[in-house]
Amino acid sequence: MPEKAFTVAEANRLIPTLEGVLDSVQERMKRIQGATERLQVLDLLWGAKIGSRDNPDYGEAQSHSAEILQLMGEIEELVEREIEGRGLRFPQGGLEHGLIDFPTVWDGRRVYLCWKRGEPIIEAWHEVDGGFSGRRTLTAEQVREMGRGPADASGSWHMP
Repeated sequence: MPEKAFTVAEANRLIPTLEGVLDSVQERMKRIQGATERLQVLDLLWGAKIGSRDNPDYGEAQSHSAEILQLMGEIEELVEREIEGRGLRFPQGGLEHGLIDFPTVWDGRRVYLCWKRGEPIIEAWHEVDGGFSGRRTLTAEQVREMGRGPADASGSWHMP
């Protein structure tokens, strides 16, 4: 299936949106952490009895568990819609470290523009198997030419 080959300009235009998405994910992750901590306290207090309906804190424990599941679902939905749905990807550890890869084409091959949360513009790229540690600084020529390689009229390209 063809994928979008992003130009650097197209990727840069998405940065404010991605910052907002990652803010939303981070806020939910903090809420998950809080609910998890409260659930751990109840678990320490009650042990195996935490799941017993006659436990006075049973409802609270169930509420925390439900909140965690709901927030995890919201994060999954945000990632699917706002990151993956745009043709972007999180590399390994990307969600935790705010890393997002934009597929593109350079010199006739598939590569990734690499963005880290907090960077105001796309400044780096890496080979498909290079990862964050293989980041290279974009040259002026790459900024002009990446994503403008062999692609169909929709800006999509097929795996070489």
